[in-house]
Amino acid sequence: MEQLDVFDCSNVLIASYFADDRECAHENREHTLIYQCSGRLEIEERGKKTVLYPGDCAFMRRDNRMWLQKRVGKGEPYRSIVLKFSKAFLREFYQTLDRQQIPIDSKREKASLLLLPKNRPDIRSLFESVIPYFDAGEKPSEKILKLKMIEGVYVLLNTDRNLYASLFDFVEPWKIDILDYLNENYMCDLSMKEIASYTGRSLATFKRDFAKVSDLTPQKWIIRRRLEAAHDLIRSGKKKVTEACFDVGFKNLSHFSKVYKETYGVAPSWQGELYGK
Repeated sequence: MEQLDVFDCSNVLIASYFADDRECAHENREHTLIYQCSGRLEIEERGKKTVLYPGDCAFMRRDNRMWLQKRVGKGEPYRSIVLKFSKAFLREFYQTLDRQQIPIDSKREKASLLLLPKNRPDIRSLFESVIPYFDAGEKPSEKILKLKMIEGVYVLLNTDRNLYASLFDFVEPWKIDILDYLNENYMCDLSMKEIASYTGRSLATFKRDFAKVSDLTPQKWIIRRRLEAAHDLIRSGKKKVTEACFDVGFKNLSHFSKVYKETYGVAPSWQGELYGK
């Protein structure tokens, strides 16, 4: 049985602990830092697999979907600790920075997963210092929790200067966040002009802003997002292939099957049979 402990301040600090293998679809709505204590975590995204072993730490950029397989080790349970950084916390943190120390050449990374260097004492110190709280079932004070979150941000900033742009890429307050909106509405039949309007932009501004957050065109991003959602539904066994196709917004089953096979290397019907649908 999984034990999931959550310490919540303006962000979330989570410990996951269990003694048998698990797998699930996962969507990051916040920037996330994960540290592997025992067992291993297999992260699959768009056909690429990354494996975290004990002592490994990775950064997951927000608004991305991944398939996670959590494996127990030999005689050891699966255990990981996660820091999730809310936009509100990052805005507050940004206000404390010396603007002259912020690298002006920082560029927002397009990669959704970054494996941090091994054997970093600052990473090990941060996560191992919170394990005793989880073991004892005692919630640390709000002040301590916030300090841990701040430590986590500095771990990232000291890893790659380009993470300044990823962590603090705030949109203007009168505009709706593009990826937030698309993640809620990717299955809808909307034109680019309608999406631009709904997010508070002209079409030209929408395309320019979208290029800052993705290396895909908006149309290709939506197709990829629909494919990811369909893949999750089929793999979980919750939907038949035809149901998954139309539920996520595709209008043509043959087109869906074609782009699905191009992306995942197998036909959706084959995966449907494999997972019982």
